[in-house]
Amino acid sequence: MDDEADVFARLYDPDADDEIRPRKRRHRVNMAELVEASDGSDEFHTTYKPSRFEKTWLGESLRPFYQQNLITDVLYHVKGGKEASVYCCIADPSTGLDLVAAKVYRPRKFRNLRNDIMYREGRALLTADGNVAKRTDHRLMRAIGKKTEFGVQAQHTSWLMYEYTTLQRLYADGAAVPKPIGAAENSILMGYQGDISKAAPPLSDVGLTLDEAHVLFVEAMRNIELMLSIDVIHGDLSAYNILYWEGKITLIDFPQVSSVETNAHAAFILQRDITRTCEYFQRQGVTCDPNQIFEYLWLRYAQSRVKPAHIAEPSQI
Repeated sequence: MDDEADVFARLYDPDADDEIRPRKRRHRVNMAELVEASDGSDEFHTTYKPSRFEKTWLGESLRPFYQQNLITDVLYHVKGGKEASVYCCIADPSTGLDLVAAKVYRPRKFRNLRNDIMYREGRALLTADGNVAKRTDHRLMRAIGKKTEFGVQAQHTSWLMYEYTTLQRLYADGAAVPKPIGAAENSILMGYQGDISKAAPPLSDVGLTLDEAHVLFVEAMRNIELMLSIDVIHGDLSAYNILYWEGKITLIDFPQVSSVETNAHAAFILQRDITRTCEYFQRQGVTCDPNQIFEYLWLRYAQSRVKPAHIAEPSQI
């Protein structure tokens, strides 16, 4: 079966069919074709062989991590999502890690983000350094308003930086999230869940014993509560965005995080996160009431923050 990049290539690159060939995971190519090294003597090899279309996109996205001595190799493509693809990489020894995950956002014309305006509501624009853009930057604000190339890129950068800065906050507070390692214009580097032969599967692909399901359900709810305590709602949480590895879970995919204080749809988004997560654990035999959990958490952490507190109906979104 063709992978995501090959499908993109056929759709958007008329020369792609000449370049797409069955690939072997262990085939090694010279990264000089993929990454223009900072000096001519640098040579970066990758085990993963990208398609013609993917090559330029991947190289431009990962070049900063190579130049910063954070990665030395790309082993394989892990998965494609609504807005990005994830790759397993060998970490540079200086990081103290063996493997890292590179999340590379799709080129904007290929991204498929439904209702992203709902998540952006109430969010300040973040710059490439993770700081809030100044409202007095009239050039930037005009560009965004007119949807120029510069303005669209600024919004793309902000979307990515929300994911990275959220990972930083949550990891520091003890949440079960990947360790954030670095961010570039179109990619994020983070801790890897899995081993050199395979990535951790999503919880949706895993069957649990009842005892294990109870333990992991409590852990999932702990993370939702921890996020709420610092005014963060995941926004797209379900068993598809929770990884399972060696008896532990890791929450991933945070670009659409919302704030209780500034997003009028916060209650609806939180209730949906809780309900989708509970549905998985109910199938594993855990008895839980998502509405009761939502009401408890909303009352404890959120209701006093919003005026008025309400649940936005799906028809409003």
